[in-house]
Amino acid sequence: MLRIAGITIPDKKRLEVALTAIYGVGRPRAKATLSKLGIDHGATADALSAKEEAALREALEAFTVEGELRRTISGNIRRLKDIKSHRGVRHMKKLPVRGQTSKTNSRTVRGNVRKTMTSGRRKLEKT
Repeated sequence: MLRIAGITIPDKKRLEVALTAIYGVGRPRAKATLSKLGIDHGATADALSAKEEAALREALEAFTVEGELRRTISGNIRRLKDIKSHRGVRHMKKLPVRGQTSKTNSRTVRGNVRKTMTSGRRKLEKT
């Protein structure tokens, strides 16, 4: 059972995919780290030797990952909100921040539910 940055790495998955369980480590960073250390991408976490585990842990903890990265990102968002920049205001209103169209899309974020032509119409009853 391999633990890096407080996260248990899945034993049965390929290391290339299993390392993405750590916040801040995606596929490209996992591939680059494994290549740099000379570890097979297809190997599993339970097949690693103790020396390889230690080298992998040391290499990944050199990056900003998990709690430290989350604090950094939330601090950046808080700063944008404090200075009331356009992006900060979009974050406050819980709207898309990066220029996406919000008139017809992002219904789930805005709270609008899809309205079809017949919804809300009453059917005429024959008397």
